[in-house]
Amino acid sequence: MQEIITVNPANGTELYRYRPMTNAEIEDRLTAAAAAHADWRRVDVRRRCEVLSEVARLLRAKQEQLARLAVAEMGKPIAEARAEVEKCAWVCDYYAAEAPRALADDIVEAVGSRSWISYEALGIVLAVMPWNFPFWQVFRFAAPALAAGNAVLLKHSPNVSGCAVAVQEVFIEAGLPAGLFTTLLIAEAEVPETVSRLVSDERIAAVTLTGSNQAGAHVAAAAGRAVKKSVLELGGSDPFVVLDDADIENAVTGAVASRFVNSGQSCLAAKRFLVHWSLLDTFSERFAEAVGRLQVGDPMDPATRIGPLARADLAAALHKQVEAAIRAGARALVGGGLMDRGPAWYAPTVLADVTPDMPVMTEETFGPVAAVIPFEDDEDAVRLANLTPYGLGASVWSRNEERALALGRKIQSGALFVNAVVASDPRLPFGGVKHSGYGRELGTAGAREFTNVRTVVVT
Repeated sequence: MQEIITVNPANGTELYRYRPMTNAEIEDRLTAAAAAHADWRRVDVRRRCEVLSEVARLLRAKQEQLARLAVAEMGKPIAEARAEVEKCAWVCDYYAAEAPRALADDIVEAVGSRSWISYEALGIVLAVMPWNFPFWQVFRFAAPALAAGNAVLLKHSPNVSGCAVAVQEVFIEAGLPAGLFTTLLIAEAEVPETVSRLVSDERIAAVTLTGSNQAGAHVAAAAGRAVKKSVLELGGSDPFVVLDDADIENAVTGAVASRFVNSGQSCLAAKRFLVHWSLLDTFSERFAEAVGRLQVGDPMDPATRIGPLARADLAAALHKQVEAAIRAGARALVGGGLMDRGPAWYAPTVLADVTPDMPVMTEETFGPVAAVIPFEDDEDAVRLANLTPYGLGASVWSRNEERALALGRKIQSGALFVNAVVASDPRLPFGGVKHSGYGRELGTAGAREFTNVRTVVVT
């Protein structure tokens, strides 16, 4: 069986080799998870949450070690990697405090009866996770799932296998009983068949995936055949709408922050910048100038804003999208190509003269590329914003909040931010509509997502 090899995308050097698990070893982990869950679901929720508090403490104690691991495996700038680990500690703290309330019985007044709604663990949750936020993507679903009394099997992206192993080690060190959180190391060629087999196993109660639409369709089909709960957080092509009365300096600052976080590798990053024609030239010029000042360099340098993409093939795919746009008439105001630092490096790019039919508008661009397109009026802005199969987030920028809200409500998205960059927050539900997926993580909704919402009536 072919080894799993992790590689530093900044310089192409090999980091570590992992032996994939055999089917028999995966079966052992599944059996252990089922046994562990049978006991864990009976543990008081407050005791379960004590473990999350200890996980949060350990994450902060190991922040530098974990951040450096993320930098090495997927090229995330170190300042952002440190912030990611802290955010994972925050979500553990949040659910340690919130889960007992969110999972408590809801008393319902019904005539002639005593009735309530209880939130009970489903069982084992299989998670298929991506590489772009190797810690956050895991903790944002695992913390509430474990607090609710579930067990977790994690199939992480191969290129961040070290991060996946490290997450399991943190949970074990925090005192989580053995078998409740298990990382599965699966050879890439074996992933589709193995995931389908696991989803169909009666011991798996639900499956969650964050990733591509192709992977999401595969998992959703497997879950549908098995009649299992599934939650999908898929791609995004978020619109960033700049109305004619927007504060242009704030809008430019927000545009840079939104598009170029994680070197542009974020599902909820703004990707399509819709600007009223009267502000188009000014916004485009200032946006391109600000992007041109972003520091590109060693991701271990705290001053670096843009590092390499996670893999060379991702940079090559992004460049094809940019080249297709330029051939169709778009102009690169800054950037526009691969860099000579290595095959995974792509220059921060702003494209102008973009039209709705170009790949940078019709497809998700996963990297440091922003496409700017003008609109005529509010109705045209809504039309362009909705001209995508995705519906994850949207932001609208205007000095008139009510106008921005009225326009934003017409955009199909799971999140709407006014004069702010779209971001996830442990206290607020997160997820999408259309081809961006379904189900919700975070907030009270996330605490209850992997539970049986059970009605109890006593007459």
